[in-house]
Amino acid sequence: MAKDVAKPAEEGVEAPPKKSKKMLIIILAVVLLLVLGGGAAFMLLKKGDHAEDDESAEETAKPAKKKDKKKEAHPVFISMETFTVNLVPEVGDQYLQVILSLEVEDAAAEPEIKTKTPKIRNDLTLLLSSKKASELLSKAGKEKLAEELKDEINSIIEPPAKNKKGKAVAPDGPVKAVLFTSFIIQ
Repeated sequence: MAKDVAKPAEEGVEAPPKKSKKMLIIILAVVLLLVLGGGAAFMLLKKGDHAEDDESAEETAKPAKKKDKKKEAHPVFISMETFTVNLVPEVGDQYLQVILSLEVEDAAAEPEIKTKTPKIRNDLTLLLSSKKASELLSKAGKEKLAEELKDEINSIIEPPAKNKKGKAVAPDGPVKAVLFTSFIIQ
Protein backbone atom coordinates (compact mmCIF):
# COMPACT_ATOMS: atom_id res chain seq x y z
CA MET A 1 0.00 0.00 0.00
CA ALA A 2 2.83 2.28 0.60
CA LYS A 3 3.83 1.81 -2.98
CA ASP A 4 0.32 2.75 -4.23
CA VAL A 5 0.43 5.99 -2.25
CA ALA A 6 3.89 6.83 -3.51
CA LYS A 7 3.02 6.36 -7.19
CA PRO A 8 0.32 9.07 -7.32
CA ALA A 9 2.73 11.45 -5.62
CA GLU A 10 5.39 10.68 -8.22
CA GLU A 11 2.88 11.01 -11.05
CA GLY A 12 1.83 14.39 -9.70
CA VAL A 13 5.44 15.53 -9.76
CA GLU A 14 5.95 14.35 -13.33
CA ALA A 15 2.70 15.81 -14.68
CA PRO A 16 3.55 19.53 -14.26
CA PRO A 17 6.76 19.31 -16.30
CA LYS A 18 4.81 17.75 -19.21
CA LYS A 19 2.31 20.59 -19.10
CA SER A 20 5.05 23.15 -18.90
CA LYS A 21 6.84 21.55 -21.87
CA LYS A 22 3.64 21.67 -23.89
CA MET A 23 3.02 25.27 -22.86
CA LEU A 24 6.66 26.16 -23.64
CA ILE A 25 6.39 24.59 -27.10
CA ILE A 26 3.14 26.45 -27.80
CA ILE A 27 4.61 29.77 -26.65
CA LEU A 28 7.75 29.23 -28.75
CA ALA A 29 5.64 28.34 -31.80
CA VAL A 30 3.52 31.48 -31.38
CA VAL A 31 6.60 33.68 -30.95
CA LEU A 32 8.26 32.07 -33.99
CA LEU A 33 5.12 32.67 -36.09
CA LEU A 34 4.97 36.30 -34.96
CA VAL A 35 8.63 36.85 -35.80
CA LEU A 36 8.29 35.21 -39.21
CA GLY A 37 5.04 37.08 -39.93
CA GLY A 38 6.59 40.38 -38.89
CA GLY A 39 9.66 39.71 -41.02
CA ALA A 40 7.52 38.82 -44.04
CA ALA A 41 5.37 41.92 -43.58
CA PHE A 42 8.48 44.08 -43.29
CA MET A 43 9.94 42.62 -46.48
CA LEU A 44 6.70 43.06 -48.41
CA LEU A 45 6.26 46.64 -47.26
CA LYS A 46 9.88 47.43 -47.98
CA LYS A 47 9.53 45.87 -51.44
CA GLY A 48 6.34 47.89 -52.06
CA ASP A 49 8.15 51.13 -51.17
CA HIS A 50 10.89 50.38 -53.70
CA ALA A 51 8.31 49.52 -56.35
CA GLU A 52 6.62 52.90 -55.85
CA ASP A 53 9.99 54.64 -56.11
CA ASP A 54 10.71 52.76 -59.34
CA GLU A 55 7.29 53.69 -60.76
CA SER A 56 7.74 57.36 -59.91
CA ALA A 57 11.16 57.30 -61.56
CA GLU A 58 9.66 55.75 -64.68
CA GLU A 59 6.82 58.30 -64.71
CA THR A 60 9.30 61.19 -64.58
CA ALA A 61 11.35 59.62 -67.34
CA LYS A 62 8.31 58.89 -69.56
CA PRO A 63 5.46 61.30 -68.71
CA ALA A 64 3.62 60.59 -71.98
CA LYS A 65 2.87 57.01 -70.94
CA LYS A 66 -0.64 56.68 -69.49
CA LYS A 67 -2.14 53.83 -67.52
CA ASP A 68 -4.77 51.87 -69.38
CA LYS A 69 -7.92 51.79 -67.26
CA LYS A 70 -9.77 49.62 -69.78
CA LYS A 71 -7.65 46.59 -68.89
CA GLU A 72 -8.39 47.02 -65.20
CA ALA A 73 -12.17 47.46 -65.58
CA HIS A 74 -14.49 44.48 -65.44
CA PRO A 75 -16.91 44.15 -68.34
CA VAL A 76 -20.53 45.16 -67.83
CA PHE A 77 -23.31 43.23 -69.57
CA ILE A 78 -26.72 44.65 -70.45
CA SER A 79 -29.52 42.23 -71.31
CA MET A 80 -31.95 43.12 -74.07
CA GLU A 81 -35.50 41.84 -74.42
CA THR A 82 -36.32 39.06 -76.89
CA PHE A 83 -36.45 39.92 -80.59
CA THR A 84 -38.86 37.89 -82.74
CA VAL A 85 -38.88 38.78 -86.45
CA ASN A 86 -39.92 37.34 -89.79
CA LEU A 87 -36.94 36.55 -91.97
CA VAL A 88 -36.78 37.18 -95.71
CA PRO A 89 -38.73 34.19 -97.15
CA GLU A 90 -36.74 31.52 -98.93
CA VAL A 91 -38.92 28.44 -98.41
CA GLY A 92 -42.13 29.64 -96.79
CA ASP A 93 -42.35 31.64 -93.59
CA GLN A 94 -39.31 31.59 -91.34
CA TYR A 95 -38.86 33.29 -88.00
CA LEU A 96 -35.89 34.36 -85.94
CA GLN A 97 -36.09 34.62 -82.19
CA VAL A 98 -32.96 36.01 -80.55
CA ILE A 99 -32.00 37.28 -77.10
CA LEU A 100 -28.99 39.59 -76.90
CA SER A 101 -26.60 40.77 -74.21
CA LEU A 102 -24.45 43.81 -74.82
CA GLU A 103 -20.92 44.00 -73.44
CA VAL A 104 -20.11 47.64 -72.70
CA GLU A 105 -16.93 49.38 -71.56
CA ASP A 106 -18.30 50.64 -68.27
CA ALA A 107 -21.50 50.94 -66.28
CA ALA A 108 -21.85 54.61 -67.24
CA ALA A 109 -23.03 53.58 -70.72
CA GLU A 110 -26.01 51.62 -69.37
CA PRO A 111 -28.33 54.61 -68.67
CA GLU A 112 -27.68 56.02 -72.13
CA ILE A 113 -28.49 52.68 -73.75
CA LYS A 114 -31.66 52.31 -71.64
CA THR A 115 -32.91 55.76 -72.70
CA LYS A 116 -32.35 54.94 -76.39
CA THR A 117 -33.77 51.40 -76.18
CA PRO A 118 -36.87 52.08 -78.37
CA LYS A 119 -34.70 53.40 -81.24
CA ILE A 120 -32.19 50.58 -80.77
CA ARG A 121 -34.97 47.94 -80.79
CA ASN A 122 -36.51 49.48 -83.93
CA ASP A 123 -33.26 49.56 -85.88
CA LEU A 124 -32.24 46.07 -84.75
CA THR A 125 -35.65 44.68 -85.71
CA LEU A 126 -35.29 46.20 -89.18
CA LEU A 127 -31.77 44.79 -89.52
CA LEU A 128 -32.76 41.31 -88.31
CA SER A 129 -35.83 41.12 -90.54
CA SER A 130 -33.71 41.92 -93.62
CA LYS A 131 -31.73 38.68 -93.22
CA LYS A 132 -32.26 35.26 -94.79
CA ALA A 133 -32.15 32.08 -92.70
CA SER A 134 -29.39 30.66 -94.90
CA GLU A 135 -27.16 33.67 -94.04
CA LEU A 136 -27.57 33.08 -90.30
CA LEU A 137 -27.21 29.31 -90.00
CA SER A 138 -23.39 29.17 -90.05
CA LYS A 139 -21.11 30.35 -87.27
CA ALA A 140 -19.55 32.94 -89.59
CA GLY A 141 -23.03 34.26 -90.40
CA LYS A 142 -23.85 34.67 -86.71
CA GLU A 143 -20.51 36.40 -86.04
CA LYS A 144 -21.10 38.77 -88.97
CA LEU A 145 -24.60 39.51 -87.65
CA ALA A 146 -23.23 40.23 -84.17
CA GLU A 147 -20.73 42.70 -85.66
CA GLU A 148 -23.48 44.40 -87.69
CA LEU A 149 -25.68 44.66 -84.60
CA LYS A 150 -22.80 46.16 -82.59
CA ASP A 151 -22.12 48.76 -85.30
CA GLU A 152 -25.83 49.61 -85.50
CA ILE A 153 -26.14 50.12 -81.74
CA ASN A 154 -22.95 52.20 -81.56
CA SER A 155 -24.13 54.40 -84.45
CA ILE A 156 -27.36 55.11 -82.53
CA ILE A 157 -25.54 55.98 -79.32
CA GLU A 158 -22.75 57.95 -81.00
CA PRO A 159 -23.80 59.06 -84.52
CA PRO A 160 -21.09 58.74 -87.19
CA ALA A 161 -18.94 61.80 -87.85
CA LYS A 162 -17.72 62.90 -91.26
CA ASN A 163 -14.01 62.94 -92.03
CA LYS A 164 -12.18 65.51 -94.21
CA LYS A 165 -13.26 63.75 -97.41
CA GLY A 166 -16.93 63.89 -96.36
CA LYS A 167 -17.17 60.16 -95.75
CA ALA A 168 -19.04 59.02 -92.63
CA VAL A 169 -16.75 57.36 -90.10
CA ALA A 170 -18.37 55.27 -87.39
CA PRO A 171 -16.96 55.84 -83.90
CA ASP A 172 -16.02 52.91 -81.69
CA GLY A 173 -18.91 53.54 -79.27
CA PRO A 174 -19.48 52.05 -75.84
CA VAL A 175 -20.64 48.59 -77.01
CA LYS A 176 -17.65 46.26 -77.32
CA ALA A 177 -19.55 43.12 -78.32
CA VAL A 178 -23.01 41.73 -78.96
CA LEU A 179 -23.51 38.29 -77.46
CA PHE A 180 -26.32 35.88 -78.34
CA THR A 181 -27.87 34.24 -75.29
CA SER A 182 -30.53 32.55 -77.41
CA PHE A 183 -30.73 32.10 -81.18
CA ILE A 184 -33.65 30.20 -82.75
CA ILE A 185 -34.62 29.98 -86.42
CA GLN A 186 -37.89 28.26 -87.35
